[in-house]
Amino acid sequence: MTRRRLAAGLAVLAGLVVLALVASASVGVWSVRRAYPEYDGTAEIPRLSAGVEVIRDENGIPHIYADTPEDLFRAQAYVHAQDRFWQMDFRRHVTSGRLSELFGEDQVETDAFVRTLGWTQVARAELPLISPEGRRYFDAYADGVNAWLDQTDGGERGLAYTLLGLTGGDDAPSRWTPVDSLSWLKAMAWDLRGNMQDEISRSLLAASGLPVDRVEQLWPDSPAGLAPPIVPDEYVSPRLPEALTGTDGAPVPLPPEAVDAIEQAADGLDAAPVTFGDGDGVGSNSWVVGGDLTESGAPLLANDPHLAPSIPSIWYQVGLHCREVGPACPFDVVGYSFAGLPGVIIGHNQDVAWGFTNLSPDVTDLYLEQIRGNSYRVGDDWLPLEVREETIRVAGGDDVTITVRSTRHGPLLSERDDDIEDIGADAEVEGEPPPGGSSDDGYEVALRWTALDPGRTADAIFALNRATDWDSFRSAAALFDVPSQNLVYADTEGNIGYQAPGRVPVRTTYDGRYPVPGWTGQYEWAGYIPFAAMPSVLNPMQGYVVTANQPVTSDRYPFLLTADFDPGHRAGRINDLIAAAAGDGDPLDAADMAAIQMDAHSDAADILVPYLLELEAPQGYYGDGLRLLRDWDRSMSPDSSATAYFNAVWRNLLELTFHDDLPEDEWPDGGGRWFEVMRHLLQHPDDPFWDDVTSEGGTETRDIVLVEAARDARDEMTMEQGKDASKWEWGRLHALELTEQTFGTSGIGLVEWMFNRGPVEVGGGGSIVLANAWDAAEGYETVWSPSMRMIVDLDDLDASRWIDLTGISGHPFHDNYEDQTELWRDGETLPMRWDEDGIREAGEHTFTFEPPEPTD
Repeated sequence: MTRRRLAAGLAVLAGLVVLALVASASVGVWSVRRAYPEYDGTAEIPRLSAGVEVIRDENGIPHIYADTPEDLFRAQAYVHAQDRFWQMDFRRHVTSGRLSELFGEDQVETDAFVRTLGWTQVARAELPLISPEGRRYFDAYADGVNAWLDQTDGGERGLAYTLLGLTGGDDAPSRWTPVDSLSWLKAMAWDLRGNMQDEISRSLLAASGLPVDRVEQLWPDSPAGLAPPIVPDEYVSPRLPEALTGTDGAPVPLPPEAVDAIEQAADGLDAAPVTFGDGDGVGSNSWVVGGDLTESGAPLLANDPHLAPSIPSIWYQVGLHCREVGPACPFDVVGYSFAGLPGVIIGHNQDVAWGFTNLSPDVTDLYLEQIRGNSYRVGDDWLPLEVREETIRVAGGDDVTITVRSTRHGPLLSERDDDIEDIGADAEVEGEPPPGGSSDDGYEVALRWTALDPGRTADAIFALNRATDWDSFRSAAALFDVPSQNLVYADTEGNIGYQAPGRVPVRTTYDGRYPVPGWTGQYEWAGYIPFAAMPSVLNPMQGYVVTANQPVTSDRYPFLLTADFDPGHRAGRINDLIAAAAGDGDPLDAADMAAIQMDAHSDAADILVPYLLELEAPQGYYGDGLRLLRDWDRSMSPDSSATAYFNAVWRNLLELTFHDDLPEDEWPDGGGRWFEVMRHLLQHPDDPFWDDVTSEGGTETRDIVLVEAARDARDEMTMEQGKDASKWEWGRLHALELTEQTFGTSGIGLVEWMFNRGPVEVGGGGSIVLANAWDAAEGYETVWSPSMRMIVDLDDLDASRWIDLTGISGHPFHDNYEDQTELWRDGETLPMRWDEDGIREAGEHTFTFEPPEPTD
């Protein structure tokens, strides 16, 4: 929602500074380099109790050594700010709805949307809920950021502040607060919120006139056997707990009449209480293999979260070490952090390792609301809306005041989002007359979302960092409210496991796939699934756990987590590769884990290529591409000509099949859900989707469309990469552009050149283990990718490996701005150093933080 409007505002701003930056080459170089932090030296941090040491290797990755947790997090904050403060500052402007302060009136609409969600308000409410020690840690982190701010000024903080200073944007950052850190957790929860977009898409398609049965055809069930669930049936209890968890965390007795409804929902309730007129997301891979299947006899854990690529990366590699680990200072952890948050999000300590993928439960519902003035209907009554005003400051313009209105379910997003407004405008509820009142075009739509209820996810970070065994790990996971994640686990004692945490609502009368009436009381959440009833397994008999966004359990589980799990192509492939090695008796090592992370086999090719090979291939020009597929291994290699041609066929096939039936915003992206849609269509050559409703004359069938797609792909590849099919390459077609999210989208060539990097030629694709995904509706450019890769060896923690998409630094042209990108592209990794002697031996720089000198 941000990038397009942000680019428009930045284009004007950046154009004003181009001449200033190029007027003198020396001034331009100075403007860039003045923000580079000193990696060797000394600085003071207020309230520091003793000296803290930061050791960086040649990649700039810091390991921090301190005597107290507070000192550790003060130093982590200072180091984050040294390398990434612009990223931190931009993030807090996003999460607080204050982008207009930086970039002007083009950002007002984005700010209004975020203010309506109220992320900062929720973060403020969460702060008192955090444990006293957690609050101390967040306060200490703010101390560190503010110490850095006090010691820097203007362009010393980053090239972005030089540009803002030249153009009138807000180049004087405010003090950092714990709320700034907590708000980022809400942004991550929003990105990982589950099936809300699927709910919107189904509703809009139904409203467009596509019959509901054909809408449902576009969200097919996964075929049996594609991927086993994360938790095998023998570890799933079908029994319901005696009580659910209420919104306040207290037990809520489970009414006897709800039992049958919950069990029915777990089997897939087909309720669709709303009709419309007459008439694909973030993924990740993680797995853990037990010692019986590894060369060392100890577990191996692998993780590679998939997110939209950007520079700098979303992650920041760090080691946080108490000099004496004990109750007073329990942290000794290495892993990936977020610049702006204390602690480590994914990584390992001296005893346990953990990884994340998105569980993707359905934690959002859209409620149709009847509105009359500033009141909304509940049963036969009209209750007052919750109303507040928000003032948005605008750089170079007048302040803008907006009104945010909420029902008992949440904010009215239909007042801020066109798609959601259309849902309310087109909805018809059986047995209800069209609504009157303030909404002449239909209903308003409110968002119910678990992340808008204050929680304690912040405490979960610190608890994970100091976990020592399975029980303490699960206790930490119990604090993890949002976003709900699949957690894989391994420890140095040889145990492996899986835990599903998070606040997941229980629905007893519907399945959450379509918007529901908000006034009836029939579609309220009964509570949340108790943590003790969330899926979990320790040391499964098969000897490994794989999570890649596939279904967590079979229908044996009594609750419905979501109706929109990933179909499971990545999970199935990873399972097959691990099971094959286990069946062959080949013990696995870290190199094998890395090879699996780079596996590029395509299930889409397995589905489609047999049909293409059955076509009568022309002998000449139009047969060149099809002949490439005969001996192809169906791996999405970057230098493969067959891969390039196949993906061109796939894209053209989706266009020919669906663009005539679906509105443009719903054209297929070509990811895993569409693999299954196409599998079904290929088995039904006369399905109505094959017919082009815009053409005149005969009716198109499967083979007619396949031939046309093959011919169009040949013509497209000729225009893209030349007539000689043997010289086509998927990597050139499928390049990854590393785009900085602010000035990197300005539209001004010189400014974008300064911030952005690429293209990087990559292999892989959507719903492939090597998940460099692309959007078939837009082209072939990579739009999702593994944001990092990590492999933890629980036999020898110093043998663990990691890599980031870009590098530690957020300063353009710094040596560590993109120094990991080529290694990442090639599947290489860096040592994930653990032992202090090894860290010091590899150290290239040492920085020391000291308490302020006492004053008289």
